[in-house]
Amino acid sequence: MSKLSLDRILQSQGFGTRKYCRALIEDGDVSVNGAVEDNYKATFDTGDLVLTVFDEEWRYREHLYLALHKPANFECSRKPSHHPGVLTLLPEQFSWREVQPVGRLDHDTTGLLLMSDDGPFIHAQSSPKRHVPKVYQASTAEPVTEALVAQLLAGVQLHDEPAPLKALSCMQRGEHLLEIVLEQGKYHQVKRMLAAAGNHCSALHRSQIGGLALEALGLAEGEWCFLEKDQLDLLVP
Repeated sequence: MSKLSLDRILQSQGFGTRKYCRALIEDGDVSVNGAVEDNYKATFDTGDLVLTVFDEEWRYREHLYLALHKPANFECSRKPSHHPGVLTLLPEQFSWREVQPVGRLDHDTTGLLLMSDDGPFIHAQSSPKRHVPKVYQASTAEPVTEALVAQLLAGVQLHDEPAPLKALSCMQRGEHLLEIVLEQGKYHQVKRMLAAAGNHCSALHRSQIGGLALEALGLAEGEWCFLEKDQLDLLVP
């Protein structure tokens, strides 16, 4: 917890430049804990601080930890090239805070995506040394067979990997559907493993990271939510 002037608080929360934040305050567009405050030099403790900007309520957060139900045809990049970026699904001020995806999902892959402005958190969650299990539902072009499941569990060799990669678990969920759990997080890993095993991934969805399940968050495609401490604790392997 720290004590900051109101213009600095607004700027830290991504509402714009210091000059713009001062204008918002002086115009009476900002309330603090329910009371309008038009003095940008007024200082407040940031712990449990609640701001209202343009009649929308925002709790002060030193860092942002978000979960997004990523739809298809969105890129996990701050500078997308062929499709809209996932940041367009979030409030505009999050871009000012330099929120970015934790890892990546392909543009055509749907499901649970973590996002944050906390550099150490992003690095830790993205590190292959953490061995965080991730659960995927993979639709296949060819029917799923017992031999395919066994091969993915035993390990398949990818051309640029020194050793075979294998699934932590793999279960058939339908004639053309697999649930596969991985911890390595290699580039296009699910798709490449299926191809190496003689099948083809026609659609991919990530439903869980560590103990954090997308279903428990109740997010429809394109929706996001803040992650609180108890939810973040589920990400620890």
